[in-house]
Amino acid sequence: MSEADLQAWVGKTEIRHDIVSAGPVQRLQAVFDVVPDAKDGTPLPPLFHWLYFLETARQSDLGPDGHPKLGNFLPPVSAPPLNLTRRMWAGARLKFLGALLIGEPVKRISTIRSVAFKQGRSGPLCFVTVEHMIAGEHSGGVIEEQHDIVYRSPDQTSHNQPVHAAPTLIAPHQSNVDQSTLAQTIVPSEVMLFRYSALTFNGHRIHYDRDYCRSVEGYPGLVFHGPLTATLLARLACQANAGKAMTAFSFKARAPLYDPHPFTLHGEAYGTFTAKTPEGQVAMEASAEFEC
Repeated sequence: MSEADLQAWVGKTEIRHDIVSAGPVQRLQAVFDVVPDAKDGTPLPPLFHWLYFLETARQSDLGPDGHPKLGNFLPPVSAPPLNLTRRMWAGARLKFLGALLIGEPVKRISTIRSVAFKQGRSGPLCFVTVEHMIAGEHSGGVIEEQHDIVYRSPDQTSHNQPVHAAPTLIAPHQSNVDQSTLAQTIVPSEVMLFRYSALTFNGHRIHYDRDYCRSVEGYPGLVFHGPLTATLLARLACQANAGKAMTAFSFKARAPLYDPHPFTLHGEAYGTFTAKTPEGQVAMEASAEFEC
């Protein structure tokens, strides 16, 4: 399978149906340490649609990293001769054209828009952009999303990354919000990562298998989910614009975050929202737009 062969995946389409049931929303609210109050007929919070349309790969169809094998809908970039087996959710751009409602049937049409190869500082990279169009059957709500995935070779491990020094003080709760400055501290844990993996049926071992993270992927600890970071930033943006409906959201991942080291979220009512590592490096940056 050559790079040219993989261009045949551009334009490939997949259709999935689901129901925006209240249970997954309530469980993610519990992960965020708030009282679950989602109920049928209320708007689905921004980015909570990632709890639906989950891939139900059989156990025999999983790769050694716990993710579904490529080659069905997504191009088989992990196969020889490319061997790009490491993957990361690099970013996304979303538009919310009306809200989906909890309890309604929904449909998602996914289309591969591009497969592009680049040479990174430490080896080849493959960027796959997937477009999702999600529509509610009753509400008329629509989400337009472009999702960027980057694939890397297994020799691009981060064995030389310094392990973050463990903080001397960790708050007993998961997060602490400073409403005056829109700053929030997130204290990740193995249980938090496991619960989000379970909610999204994500078997990727980097989120729960510490030995695999260190010995195979070269990470210093469990990797905090990129979509979970983005959802936390979207929640912070909504706090900054209380009472207004989000109309657009975009984010880019810059650096990984790891358990058990606290990281911070920062934002403003109109502008950039960021997640920062314990050392102050930007791990993810996002922007949000709201109705006037």
